[in-house]
Amino acid sequence: MQIKDVLLVPGNGAFFYDDQAAIRSGATQDGFIYVGEPITPGFTSLRIPASSLSVGLVLTDDTVVWGDMMGVQYSGAAGRDTVFGTIQISDLTSRVVAPRLLDVDASLYLDACAKVFEPFEQRRLPLAIEYGVSQALLRAAAYLQRATMAEVVCAEFDLPLPTRRVPIYCQSGDAREVNVDKMILKAVDVLPHGLINSRQKFGQGGQTFLDFVKWVAMRTRQLGRPGYHPVLHFDVYGWIGQEIGLEPQNIADFICKVADTVPDFLLNIESPADFGSTQAQIENYAKIVSILDNRGSSARIVVDERCNTLEDVRLFAEAKATHLVQIKTPDVGSIADTARAVLICKENGVGAYVGGSCTETDLSAQASVHVSVATQADMMLAKPGMGVDEAYSIVGNEQNRLLAMLNRRRVRAKNVG
Repeated sequence: MQIKDVLLVPGNGAFFYDDQAAIRSGATQDGFIYVGEPITPGFTSLRIPASSLSVGLVLTDDTVVWGDMMGVQYSGAAGRDTVFGTIQISDLTSRVVAPRLLDVDASLYLDACAKVFEPFEQRRLPLAIEYGVSQALLRAAAYLQRATMAEVVCAEFDLPLPTRRVPIYCQSGDAREVNVDKMILKAVDVLPHGLINSRQKFGQGGQTFLDFVKWVAMRTRQLGRPGYHPVLHFDVYGWIGQEIGLEPQNIADFICKVADTVPDFLLNIESPADFGSTQAQIENYAKIVSILDNRGSSARIVVDERCNTLEDVRLFAEAKATHLVQIKTPDVGSIADTARAVLICKENGVGAYVGGSCTETDLSAQASVHVSVATQADMMLAKPGMGVDEAYSIVGNEQNRLLAMLNRRRVRAKNVG
């Protein structure tokens, strides 16, 4: 069955696009906004509402399947694509991508992606286009095959049908204390993110951050149900390196100090430092990982900045330059590449975390669930937004529904056999 038309509809992402360079340079918060002049190209102010663009594929029986394009919160930072522009992306999709979509077999997922995402003017298409269109193509293939999106991924990558749920990780945003309580009451698997993205939140010598880590552990013991023992995961946006310097030994020492304050918990530290380039990040993260492993530390390093595309993921995984890769779905591009990234991590003995951004939508989050479960990632982000409740509901419920459908089909196949 062919695609006979393409619809493009402007929409909203679930959070905001933020100028990370300006925030790191000391921009102050006034209520919900940041005050100061933009630094990163494409930003007209330091915080702008996230926009998105829905792409609808009209199939020959008039069924319409959708995918959503958008950027990530810190667009334009650490080698990422510039801030998402709906008008420009819509124009490029209409001129270049739509004609290609009308000429593919929508039932053949990877083949369709390969044809639609061929370079344009000797350059790769914007990753936001790949991300949204690949979601729509995955839904089209699932519809045509009368299967779930997860089953399409399993078939295309020759994977067994999954039986295990994927642990879910929630992020707090700036409402740290309230959202941590929500996460604990809902028994979230991995928490709390923390949004430690400024000197004020990190503190002199990291003391404010250390106090927060201890508070989260204490609050978990106070409010958690018996037997509840989440992984503690903090994103520090490079502030360990910003505050104490970029010497790997010193960074490892600080991370061990953090781990020692919560000895009963497995600790993830995301983006401990930004070394300025992908190669420098790989070399120095590998040193930090080696130091932590040699010490037998319970702390794990998670890479985000400077690890954007599928090739970046491969480089970090092969170099053992992280314990866990955040596969940031809009930055990876095609959601088929998210699946490939998980498999690359597994091949190299590195953890695979299917992440993304608070700026995403319900549709992109649901598609990410199917890829995460199909590939059996180590954990996945509750998204979109920063409110915990909505994101945890969208991702958690989609995963539960998917596993129920797969289990029913497995039981029926066994009975028929």
